[in-house]
Amino acid sequence: MSSWTLEHFGREKPHFNVARLKAGGENFEVIVHPEQAMAFKQSNGSAGDITAVLVYDRVFADAKKGLAASEHVMKSAFGTNDAAEVARQILLKGEIQMTSAYRNKLVEDKRRFIVDMIHRLAVDPRTGFPHPPVRVDAALAEARVKIDEHKSAEEQVQGIVRQLMPVLSIKLEVRQVEFHIPARYASQAHSVLKRFGVLQKDMWQGDGSLVAVVEVPAGLQEGLFSEINRLTHGDAESKVVGAK
Repeated sequence: MSSWTLEHFGREKPHFNVARLKAGGENFEVIVHPEQAMAFKQSNGSAGDITAVLVYDRVFADAKKGLAASEHVMKSAFGTNDAAEVARQILLKGEIQMTSAYRNKLVEDKRRFIVDMIHRLAVDPRTGFPHPPVRVDAALAEARVKIDEHKSAEEQVQGIVRQLMPVLSIKLEVRQVEFHIPARYASQAHSVLKRFGVLQKDMWQGDGSLVAVVEVPAGLQEGLFSEINRLTHGDAESKVVGAK
């Protein structure tokens, strides 16, 4: 993280990756390293130190104009004028706005990762063998599939495979997994389960805990287990109850 001065704006073109949040009727922005910022936001603040995310140790009212937010306004909106804490809240609650160059890079990197995932997770049902990556990539173009840079590859792969079906003979092996989630984690875990697969059953227990069965591609099962274990600190129970 660099110390901020007006000199930066005098010698650099203002093409920034910015995290932005409106609070208390005022606009607040921080200039961020995009990869670290996305990781920080997706991990709910657990991935690394906030100082590694920020390019400058300053909160702005308008980053492109170099206008810093006043400490009084920050205190009124956030209950603190500590720049690091305000930046943390901006990242977690606000929107990360990336430059078009970085957004294009992110989409292309995610596209390559999705192609590799589909190559590994899906098969041609006529042969039982996976499609070569080059064929998957061509099918993405033919089906005019749009990659969402804001969603993980795991969240998108099932929908993308469905979009490919009209132009490519393809299927995912899926498994039904049953989860028992303690009450204090149930609401957040419910959202995670819906992101990874199709909820076939969700039964809320009298004590607030959740019993759910989710249908998920076999190749995403390990990632789902990892995410639920991280969220619940290992307190969730899970077992595979079916496959097709």
